Amino acid sequence: MAEIEFNEGPLTGRRLTLSSKSYSLGRRPDNDLPLDDVMASGEHAELRFEEGAWKIVDLASSNGTRLNNAKVSSARLAPGDLVQIGGSSFVFRAEAGEIAEATAPVASSDELALVEKMRDHADRIRREVGKVIVGQRDVLDQILMCILANGHALLIGLPGMAKTLTVRTIAQVLNLKFKRVQFTPDLMPGDIIGTDVLETNSATGEKEFRFIRGPIFCNLLLADEINRTPPKTQAALLEAMQEKMVTAGNTSYTLEEPFFVLATQNPIEQEGTYPLPEAQLDRFMFNIWVDYPLPHEEEEILRATTGGKRIEPEAVLTQADVLHLQAVVRKVPVSDHVIKYVTRLVGATRPQSEGAPQVTKTYVSTGAGPRAGQYLILAAKAMAILEGRIHVSCADIRRAAPPVLRHRILTNFAADSEGLTPLSIVKKLLEEVPEPGAEAYATPR
Repeated sequence: MAEIEFNEGPLTGRRLTLSSKSYSLGRRPDNDLPLDDVMASGEHAELRFEEGAWKIVDLASSNGTRLNNAKVSSARLAPGDLVQIGGSSFVFRAEAGEIAEATAPVASSDELALVEKMRDHADRIRREVGKVIVGQRDVLDQILMCILANGHALLIGLPGMAKTLTVRTIAQVLNLKFKRVQFTPDLMPGDIIGTDVLETNSATGEKEFRFIRGPIFCNLLLADEINRTPPKTQAALLEAMQEKMVTAGNTSYTLEEPFFVLATQNPIEQEGTYPLPEAQLDRFMFNIWVDYPLPHEEEEILRATTGGKRIEPEAVLTQADVLHLQAVVRKVPVSDHVIKYVTRLVGATRPQSEGAPQVTKTYVSTGAGPRAGQYLILAAKAMAILEGRIHVSCADIRRAAPPVLRHRILTNFAADSEGLTPLSIVKKLLEEVPEPGAEAYATPR
């Protein structure tokens, strides 16, 4: 069982076993843990157990809450962490085995029922998005898979393909806070994250810094034309994408969950652009190609967009539903057979690997890293949830392979001279790499 031990302040020496789901801390006597501390606010912070982990959440206190000497608004706790509230501080303690037990995948009956309903929810989401966006079924499904798998996506398509409108509509249907940032050459990291401003405290008359939050503090951030800004500003997203927090000065701020980055890019315009570094590309779970609409879809687009009628989509899920589904995705079981197939497929993209196919040795300079295998499995799990299933097959892996692998394979001159793209190589690998046979499970004597 997790516990806290106070090492500074009025409660020094007191230990508390965390047996409830939340504890409020502050100067007011009606708090779960009242602090006789003039430096603490009336309702200062809350200890909260969410998604299998304990968090410390600041309740808009006047002095702030610090985790290991860094001011935070909300952060997960790890064994040994020091939390400072006013003039008091405590150490969070938990055994590693207890944390593993608390976070072990256990699908409840409610979660199984949610999975069974997800097929209907997915159909409703498609219908609501279809009120605004015509066609693009694969694009929509891939974005939903990214969201359920708690990943990020890069949408590549020509201008006028409704990339921005698609993302905005999905945010409406999923009831997520949406912000859009138009990336330009003069955009600075502070324009995305936020900045500290110097102002005078009306109560004390003293000057102090106040952090003004940037547009990144949302659920769904659209980074429009991300390759139009220099790498310094592109990199401002990396910490948020990986750690779900941002740092300004010496203070870290935790982003509200769920949080996703959907970036767009124009594939034909290269002048005045800054291609994303490979390390940053690897952070995107999917590379989604937004193609031309079919002829009958284009007719419907022209008919719908040149009239005066505009239909607003309705929300299908809530933020809480999305968080719940993300937790369920992690609990979908995956067989050893599927894991072995993923290992083979990702390994086949590496020309230096033993047994790599000839197409890889001839046309590939650099293959996919371990993150590709993780995203293949998570994408397949999310696909299963969208279809109301609680099992993953190799067919799910093959469907997820193109958007996961196309931006993680670097081709060489031979491929460029013959007009071979990473996507065409992925398709060849899917044809050549077989599923594991019985020999893969033979027990060595």
